[in-house]
Amino acid sequence: MENPGPRIETEQVVTLCFFRFRGVRDKIWAFAQMALARRPLRGLPGVGFVKLMGAGTGEGFTPIPDTGVVAVLTTWPDLATAAKQTTDSQVFARYRARAAEAFTLHMTPISARGVWSGVAPFRPGAARPGPVAALTRATIRPRVLWRFWGRVPDISARIGADGNVLFKAGVGELPWLHQVTFSIWPDAAAMAAFARADGPHAAAIRAVRAEGWFAEELYARFTLRAHSGSWNGINPLARACPALAAE
Repeated sequence: MENPGPRIETEQVVTLCFFRFRGVRDKIWAFAQMALARRPLRGLPGVGFVKLMGAGTGEGFTPIPDTGVVAVLTTWPDLATAAKQTTDSQVFARYRARAAEAFTLHMTPISARGVWSGVAPFRPGAARPGPVAALTRATIRPRVLWRFWGRVPDISARIGADGNVLFKAGVGELPWLHQVTFSIWPDAAAMAAFARADGPHAAAIRAVRAEGWFAEELYARFTLRAHSGSWNGINPLARACPALAAE
């Protein structure tokens, strides 16, 4: 019997694509895709978990929707598949053709705790040196909505003022009830220093634990694998990690 050889393990890749739309027609098209693009995305070869999300205005972490921004999160078995499908597939090509701006991040999970829509979507792999991304996703209990969103502006301002933050965004599947906060830091130490610092973020975390604000929550960390495109006219990671820029 022929020896099949050693099994090759691959690291899961999580891709987060941001698209900015300008003009009423393109914004209406993007809104319609929140329903229409689900099936084409889930039918892509190799795709796993799929989420289409809207965004908040300002720093992103606000309850006021930004009708011009859409985020698409997908998981893949490896980087080659992620890069090919998010570049060559018709569904992603249509988004890019309509968008005024697009920014794509490919990442490997290095830690994950909790669930998203009842499943654990991320499979942690090995950490790599370089920038680290943090993602927090929560389903907010309706009874505490006003308290949660009352704290968010202070937290958003604190993150926005932190010079270590390379990129930040607030997105979610359903305004007010589902919230995803996403940020990229130069390294794990800078991210941990912000999380430990006393202030609005730490106070909100204590309230979450003491008062049970979230019906569902997920906390994940990622190592960047590649990035491409621009956001607000620049690639915000070009200086921090030029070697990871996709050609």
